[in-house]
Amino acid sequence: MRKVHFSSFDLSKADIRTRFALLSGGVVPRPIALASTLDAEGKRNLSPFSFFNVFSSSPPILVFSPARSARDLNHKDTLLNVQECPEVVVNIVSYAMAEQVSLASTTYPRGVDEFEKSGLTPLASKRVKPYRVAESPVHFECKVNQIIALGEAGGAGNLVVAEILEAHVHSHLLDEKNRIDPAQLDAVARLGANWYARISKETLFEIKKPVHSMGLGVDALPDWVKKGDWLTGNALGRLGGIEALPTEQKQKEFASRAEFQSVVQQATGVARTKALEMLIKEYVQAGDIESAWCAILQHPSHGQS
Repeated sequence: MRKVHFSSFDLSKADIRTRFALLSGGVVPRPIALASTLDAEGKRNLSPFSFFNVFSSSPPILVFSPARSARDLNHKDTLLNVQECPEVVVNIVSYAMAEQVSLASTTYPRGVDEFEKSGLTPLASKRVKPYRVAESPVHFECKVNQIIALGEAGGAGNLVVAEILEAHVHSHLLDEKNRIDPAQLDAVARLGANWYARISKETLFEIKKPVHSMGLGVDALPDWVKKGDWLTGNALGRLGGIEALPTEQKQKEFASRAEFQSVVQQATGVARTKALEMLIKEYVQAGDIESAWCAILQHPSHGQS
């Protein structure tokens, strides 16, 4: 790992702008909860929140946090609404509606209908009174179980703990196991300042989760691999994810491969090592982790060269 310089901040002494900039810029990307609520008189409100995530699947719980204004200490209309009418619909934001959602974040006077201001379409819910957003690909109808105030100062959050009663998903997004296709969802995530991210097919990548396996770990790699600067951290993680080293038979079969014999025959000393490192990198990039390990085990330090 290359050496880097860190700038450090004591957040207990930093001003609110610095704190918010560091938190919103560093904790990224954040999903966006487009929260639909009603006040005591039944007036609609719609507002996005990126301090948001899912925290439990049984019971199904979402939590989002309307923060107190740093300018005038006022509370968000959303918070006042869920205190008066403890129900909310959390709508997921897709790229096609991102600009309208941004418009809905405007601090309009209390009682102004952001559905009308943003041009988004209200859709009747099944289990709760607040409306869903028709343009959103995923809706979660929720009852509010708890509201936890985190402070009184400007920027203090208020955790709205919401239990999902009913979920609605555009049918074309689902596969046969009811899993949502992330490329088709085309969701938008919040970054710092005015920046957003689009979850598109081009930006997606897949990592097989080690739920039913136990990798050997990066510590199983020899020092010349771990301490070298020729492999990325991702590559080390892939190598450490293998469950068992290749058998002696696999290593013998690998040693007879033309690409490995080319390394052995055409290079010696440092040049041979560099060629072997390049071969290992190519295997890792191709996802052939077993062959990468076979190449590692052919290093002179293993006495198998």
